[in-house]
Amino acid sequence: MPYDMKGKIVLITGACGGIGYQTALELSRAGAKTVVVCREAAQCEVARESFSAEGGGEDIEALSCDLGSQRQIRALAEAFKKRHDRLHVLINDAATVPARRTLTEDGLETQFAVNHLAYFLLTNLLLAVLKAAAPARIVNVSSGMHRRAKLDFDALQAEKSYRPMAQYALTKLLNVHFTYELARRLEGTGVTANTLSPGFTSTGLGRSYGPFSRWVMRKYGKSVAHGADTVVYLAASPEVEGVSGTYFSKRKPEKTAPGTYDPAASARLWGLCEELTRPRP
Repeated sequence: MPYDMKGKIVLITGACGGIGYQTALELSRAGAKTVVVCREAAQCEVARESFSAEGGGEDIEALSCDLGSQRQIRALAEAFKKRHDRLHVLINDAATVPARRTLTEDGLETQFAVNHLAYFLLTNLLLAVLKAAAPARIVNVSSGMHRRAKLDFDALQAEKSYRPMAQYALTKLLNVHFTYELARRLEGTGVTANTLSPGFTSTGLGRSYGPFSRWVMRKYGKSVAHGADTVVYLAASPEVEGVSGTYFSKRKPEKTAPGTYDPAASARLWGLCEELTRPRP
């Protein structure tokens, strides 16, 4: 049964390709006013043209933002709020996996900044318009790889040892902690927060590792349509109306790593993220 998203406003990060693009396309086809966020303005225009060519809805809006820049994230939130006073669905999907350790303009390790802190900051900056649209939903794209990581508050930015996929797994673990703490803080507001694993999907995340990595992605990764399925489900399905603080895989609730159920750890992480982003005026 097709989803009906008419009258809904959706904002999706990482929408210029992969799972984010496919999610935006499907929600647009379902009738949503779809706001896609890409890293550069040129990417936004290419994405808009592609949506049109693939039968996406007409109501597509594109905003550019480098999610490694807290300055640009704040500008993105302000640009959205100038155009819209409500947001029904926020999908945090953008991610990066640099082959070498790099820092953002804020002096933060890039994966930690883009894959996690951007989720935290953008969500907090848009909470007012999400609450104004209640019932509203926040969907944070994590990964089954989160189970390979351990939460070490002294090693969040991989200062001593940077291994790309290990750091990626850590950021996906942080996504789960963030979602669970966010859901607790949003109780009674009409805004839900859930997270998910899209499964091993053939996207561009491994492109910096050379031909072999790209070959593995193509051979063993599932299609982006498959990867986007649970994202779209959590964004649009009436079956999960009111469900919050849950991790999904293949549209089903699933247990996460044992440490993610420690509310003290999640609250400590939240406090650290507040210190690093200062989301409130």
